[in-house]
Amino acid sequence: MLKKSLLALVITWGTTANGHVSAQAGTDSTGLDLVIANYHTTIGQQSHLYNGPEYEFYDPIIKGNAYVFDNKLFTAGDVKYGTAVYRDVPMLYDLNKDLVVILLYNHFTKISLLSERVPEFWLLNHHFIRITTDSTGQARLATGFYDQLYQGKKIGIIVKRAKSIQTNTGNNTIESFFSETSDYYVKKGDNYFSFSGKGGLLDIFKDKKKELRQYIKANHIDFRENQEQAIVDVTTYYDHLTN
Repeated sequence: MLKKSLLALVITWGTTANGHVSAQAGTDSTGLDLVIANYHTTIGQQSHLYNGPEYEFYDPIIKGNAYVFDNKLFTAGDVKYGTAVYRDVPMLYDLNKDLVVILLYNHFTKISLLSERVPEFWLLNHHFIRITTDSTGQARLATGFYDQLYQGKKIGIIVKRAKSIQTNTGNNTIESFFSETSDYYVKKGDNYFSFSGKGGLLDIFKDKKKELRQYIKANHIDFRENQEQAIVDVTTYYDHLTN
């Protein structure tokens, strides 16, 4: 069964790469073994990455898109799958389904990786880590991928980015669109604290609130202009003050 499944992938790859595949490979055991050997030689270590359910794009009638940073083009990134790290993999990150999607070597088949086998991945200069409820001990922190904005010695900042499909109804019309949310957390030791904006962050860092306010003012840090960079800057300084 494994050889038959693999052969289907091999034939697809071979057709794309060479324009034809010998029909004998489907019935001749020796020929099949040779095709599989050639497949592994060509694809190499990446072959272990190509498993998971096929992925389908959303109905184009839905306005917007489901992907992180609205990037709907496959972009080279790195992903840890199991214990191996794969480099320069064409990837998308679907925020609605919380799935890492990769493009196969034939350049048209798309599969979603098994999330439980993806501890972390790097895409668009961001580092995403998988957190499970069991690993945090807190039910409010849902299992899924989180964007690691900052990780210091004792303090970390993560954000849960998500999108959902919403519907508006008008005069005899129904419009569907993607709506995005971002939930921020401070990691202190083994605990996670949710916050929203400047005030919430300073409340978590209340032992150094006075120093942080002075730092924000002196460095003209504007949470309204670039909230995530401001969060990282303030957290970095707090980490410096407490270490």
